[in-house]
Amino acid sequence: MSMLTPPGMGRRYRITGSKYPRMRRPRRRGRWTLAAIASAAALGMVGWGTLQLIDVFSGGGDTAAATSPACSPSASASASAGGGKTGSGGSGAKPPAPGKITVNVFNATPRSGLAKDTADELKKRGFKIGEVGNATKEYDKKVRGTGLLLGRTTALDTSLPVLATQLGGAEKRADARKDAKVDLILGTAFKKLAPKATATRALDRLSHPSPAPKPSGSNCR
Repeated sequence: MSMLTPPGMGRRYRITGSKYPRMRRPRRRGRWTLAAIASAAALGMVGWGTLQLIDVFSGGGDTAAATSPACSPSASASASAGGGKTGSGGSGAKPPAPGKITVNVFNATPRSGLAKDTADELKKRGFKIGEVGNATKEYDKKVRGTGLLLGRTTALDTSLPVLATQLGGAEKRADARKDAKVDLILGTAFKKLAPKATATRALDRLSHPSPAPKPSGSNCR
């Protein structure tokens, strides 16, 4: 038996010759699989980046900005309407001048002479004055704020906001009247009208509302 024959193999597996058999390591297929996956992913990223660059240089970004809801004509119109809402309740119409508003002044407080003094001051500020006197039983000593402004439904967006510039904290409410006159019912918290300079600035903001700001970061032109 040759010394190259492994023990126990006998003559059946006798190795002859003077060279050893060459032993090879098993191939590692796992590495090749991972390498193939990584290569496919890299190619995919390169292709995606190329498409993005093509989109940018071909004007795709401008198209998106042009079709953006924030840049559309309807959005601009809504923004303008929103600015009008601050000034005149969303109607978009310019509020009437004080000289076109007739105000009835009623006193719902225990203090006497308050309605007349207030009516005189409103007249100096350009308002027309209607009735002046004590409030009806429905409101007498029942208005807890500075005042209650009453008018027909359309006055909520026109005359009442103008009158509200003359005193802060007054509640505006619509009733079933048909004429265009409005009521100022002085409440228990009323002391005097707002300073004339303050009321004038408030009336100016109402007549000339600030335009709505553009959305930040937009590409609108």
